[in-house]
Amino acid sequence: MEHPYTRLPARSFWRTAVAEPDPADIGELWAPKFTIGQDDPVVTAGSCFARHIGPALLAEGMHWYDAEPAPPGLDRTGREARGYGRFSFRTGNVHTAAALRQWFAWALGVERPPPEVWRDEEGRCHDPYRPTLEPGGFPSPDELLASRETTLGAVRTALETADVLVFTLGLTEAWRDTAHGTVLPICPGTARGAFDPGRHVLHTPTAIEVHHDLTEALALARSLNPRLRTVLTVSPVPLTATATGRHALVATTHSKSVLRAAAGQLADELDHVDYFPSYEIVTGFPYRAAFYEPNLRTVSADGVAFVMRHFFDALHGRASRTEPARPSTPVACGEDHWCDDAVLDYYGPGAIPPAG
Repeated sequence: MEHPYTRLPARSFWRTAVAEPDPADIGELWAPKFTIGQDDPVVTAGSCFARHIGPALLAEGMHWYDAEPAPPGLDRTGREARGYGRFSFRTGNVHTAAALRQWFAWALGVERPPPEVWRDEEGRCHDPYRPTLEPGGFPSPDELLASRETTLGAVRTALETADVLVFTLGLTEAWRDTAHGTVLPICPGTARGAFDPGRHVLHTPTAIEVHHDLTEALALARSLNPRLRTVLTVSPVPLTATATGRHALVATTHSKSVLRAAAGQLADELDHVDYFPSYEIVTGFPYRAAFYEPNLRTVSADGVAFVMRHFFDALHGRASRTEPARPSTPVACGEDHWCDDAVLDYYGPGAIPPAG
């Protein structure tokens, strides 16, 4: 008797797709909706894990578009400390869909960012929306705001130029500034700023809210560039800490489930949006956490290379190889050096909080 399961391929059944193959041989995890040519400009943004995508694209000989390159004379250490070369524009980590929508709205002039600055004990100025990108701060509010305007111009240029946007969703927990109606990248008082319980409010969006923010962000981008296509991913990096009162494992599962549901729904609805399963490749049952460092949070260099192997093999129609590909350029793991929310680990029991 014929029924919908009669002629399904092997990849549709758990036994033949997951249980029986060697984990390194599991393939066909992604069937790209659209092609990405070698010369198509690709822009990247998102959470800590998204930091690896740009270098991987360059190593593959593809066109990763950097709209805000470092100024001449800045050495590698200085570039990394100031957030150059992480993403296609110097926003720092964009962990949430709400933050992506906010940056796009600012870049397109639909909204204006508040002129507020945070000052440290030495009187140096820090950007509430990019609080860790200038380790020493800015000497004046004017220089800070001018730097932010440069980044907003880079965001606009990137969206105008790109054929493809790759955005990696990282978190759902976000701190809202009720005084300005904005979303902040970190909780004030952790890395920078001062926490005001009457002003700074934790918000954990539902899948519907994440879907709404993503829809608005991509609509803004395509109003500027109708040809823009988007690949959404979900970061496999767990939450460093949660302010919800839940256990960190439960909070991480909740957060990633919300993001995965929203991203998947949007990809199902729109022809110009696709979903790439980086989250499943790292966290899936067959891999038994093999791609994490001992802290069970940082994705190893082999893990990053394995994820990108699946991406490029599917994109270029290559048969899966049986061994994880090694990165052709060094992969910066140990994201504590540049991942905004990693600072929260310093506030855990037994840790030494950062000065200031």
